[in-house]
Amino acid sequence: MIRYLFLVFIYSFIINFNYSQDLILGDYIPGNGLVFSSTDQNYKVVLRGYSQSLFESKTRSFDSSNVLDNNVYNRFRARRVRLRLSGNQLFPGFSYRLQVDLAQSVEGDGELSGLLLDAWVGYNITKKLKIIFGQKATPTDNLSVQMASNSLQLPERSRLTSAFASIREVGLFMEGKFKTGNKSVLKPMLCITNGDGSNTLSNDFGGLKYGARINFLPFGTFRKFGQFRQVDMVRELSPKLMLGINGSYNVGMSSRRGRENGDFLFYNITNSDTNLRLPNYLKTGADLLFKYRGFSLIAEFIMTKAFISDDITTRNDRYGNPEDLTTNFRGYSAEEYARTQLMMGSGINLQAGYLFKNLFSIDGRFTSLNPDEYSFMNNTSFYNRNKYYTIGISKYFSKNYSYKIQASYTLVDDAIIRDSRDLADYVYSGSENILRLMVQIAF
Repeated sequence: MIRYLFLVFIYSFIINFNYSQDLILGDYIPGNGLVFSSTDQNYKVVLRGYSQSLFESKTRSFDSSNVLDNNVYNRFRARRVRLRLSGNQLFPGFSYRLQVDLAQSVEGDGELSGLLLDAWVGYNITKKLKIIFGQKATPTDNLSVQMASNSLQLPERSRLTSAFASIREVGLFMEGKFKTGNKSVLKPMLCITNGDGSNTLSNDFGGLKYGARINFLPFGTFRKFGQFRQVDMVRELSPKLMLGINGSYNVGMSSRRGRENGDFLFYNITNSDTNLRLPNYLKTGADLLFKYRGFSLIAEFIMTKAFISDDITTRNDRYGNPEDLTTNFRGYSAEEYARTQLMMGSGINLQAGYLFKNLFSIDGRFTSLNPDEYSFMNNTSFYNRNKYYTIGISKYFSKNYSYKIQASYTLVDDAIIRDSRDLADYVYSGSENILRLMVQIAF
């Protein structure tokens, strides 16, 4: 796909160069990237990037000395190192984006994001309607996933994102923008995607994923793309609000939240045939964004539900040899076991912050997860940590995020290590303390 997008870029570049006779490099401002445009302003190419260096310290303590995972660790790492090439042609209305992460950063619970992030081509059917094909952030995740990673209020995204978000997917997307009143705007979005996350185009065991989002802005649009940034960097002169609802239905999912493909497989095996029996996965959500004079507020809610076949007889041996089949469901019924492989439950995320005129900000966040009884969210390695309290302070050196320093402290309360099948014999409660310091440089 990268090769094809480069060909699109080169072709568009040649055509427009011949048309406009000249291509000009604009004035360079750190954080805005290198901007090339034609003399008639019909064609523009932007190359930008940023690097985030992160220090993280975590301590864990539980109410029993038998808990092995009560250690302390400190680490430095390249959180994100991203390069993005984007461009547009005003007439006939083409646009594209290619973005890579040279750090292949971890997005959540140990899963690498992969080198390729965005790779899409868009076409403006009308001034109000745009169609996009390729790999991009899906509109069916919580709102903060739609916001640029270089503009986050805190060093890391919330646990709500790592618990439920698929982040990026490959498919067909449609976006609209319609005025519904004097100032109010309605932005509907539809998508049909692979349902397997990013960079998973081969060996698709399930079906497609169908999703939609509707955003309503009663007081008009945010200034300078403020709906895609968490901090109120422009200090909105009048209150701005965006209300959103979203939903998706993933047909035949084979990973715990639809971010990968083929992690687990279920079958109905008879004497004559072997048929896949993959669960269908419904995700719904609601969210809001409010900004006014440096204050910002984000509220998000996600809920999931699975539809699991009642005639499952066999599974792949996920924890042994994935190529082997077994009828052993580890003491669960077939349906219960299928639920243990999925992110089942709900969660909320509330975060707010205030940006002072000197570009210092103070921010806070509360995240709460409510897993179902047999959810993978009860897994002792990654989850069983249901309440997160975070405070942070940031210093921005420019309004375009060219340089910033952020520090945060997170208390994970309600941290429980448990065996979901035998709660009485194996329940250890405690807490986690996480300190983070991040420095960002952008060009």
